[in-house]
Amino acid sequence: MSTSCATVGTEWLNPVGTRLALPGRNNHFRGKCDLSRRGFTFNGIVAAGASVMTTSVVAEPSKGLERLPFKPEGYNYWTWRGHRIHYVVEGEGFPVVLIHGFGASAFHWRYNIPELAKKYKVYALDLIGFGWSEKALIDYDAFIWRDQVVDFLKEIVKEPAVLVGNSLGGFTALIAAASLTDEVKGVTLLNSAGQFGDVSSAAEGTEETALQKFILKPLKESFQRVVLGFVFWQSKQPARIESVLKSVYINSSNVDDYLIDSITKPAADPNAGEVYYRLMTRFISNQRKYTLNNVLRQLSCPLLLLWGDLDPWVGPAKANQIKEFYPNTTIVNLKAGHCPHDEVPELVNEALLHWLSATITPASSLETVSET
Repeated sequence: MSTSCATVGTEWLNPVGTRLALPGRNNHFRGKCDLSRRGFTFNGIVAAGASVMTTSVVAEPSKGLERLPFKPEGYNYWTWRGHRIHYVVEGEGFPVVLIHGFGASAFHWRYNIPELAKKYKVYALDLIGFGWSEKALIDYDAFIWRDQVVDFLKEIVKEPAVLVGNSLGGFTALIAAASLTDEVKGVTLLNSAGQFGDVSSAAEGTEETALQKFILKPLKESFQRVVLGFVFWQSKQPARIESVLKSVYINSSNVDDYLIDSITKPAADPNAGEVYYRLMTRFISNQRKYTLNNVLRQLSCPLLLLWGDLDPWVGPAKANQIKEFYPNTTIVNLKAGHCPHDEVPELVNEALLHWLSATITPASSLETVSET
């Protein structure tokens, strides 16, 4: 989930700046995977064209839903660049790839995988450093996860697909889609990470002096290790995880042992503390160089935003910014927090299935007919 909740602050989740530069190209995004303009209606959500309204009903939506069995040993493994990567695969049909948020795993899609797999071939991938994937001691960067997803599509999925991501997984889905414009037929974001801004406006780093390089920098790093080591130890305690989760789930009925176990087990890995340190000091601190502006300019397929409007970290204003910048966008507003796919899975499943049937399935069917 984006249990950035459980392990990290809100820097990566919240936009740093609110300025929005609009490109003068409103119709540039149309193509063979263009968004269907016919309206559709389903429980609690009414959508027409690319704008959506929702009801305010939020009442234990996971009741009666099938849940992915929790397996302490995990499901399937793939070797990527010498590292062990975990993933789940269920169902048959057009591929849909689910990407979790910071601190979470494939198990965070527990209520989505079984339902989506009734009509599609569903993959849920653990990003390297998280979940049941290897806690590799590497330099973490947004492009590491992009490359992982790109290679997963090429080596495991092996056909065009739709990417779905929550928080950090949402931004990862976007940059992967921008790299594979022919293979990715659509992207769905649930309270995505990423921010609008101008990379070139970031201050240029000055050359380090000998004092900074050999004395001040090592002292700073030593202090950071002590502080972040304590923060990590505290953040992986079950009681702390439960508390943070309940702060971002408006309806906390799904904050249960399954969810907490899916976070605490990976955090017990011997390398988890070092991975946390590297993420906090190298990836999170450099987030300004990753901007939604640049990524959205490279995108060419339909975009669906399933947005928890009551998210204390990433509010609905960000979804509106994305749609303004990238018109080929449908927004579904949900009365939920940062992880709507686990808090209101019935509504998310229904919205996603309708969007897939209205946008992706017709396009893939037409391509199949043209090829024959």
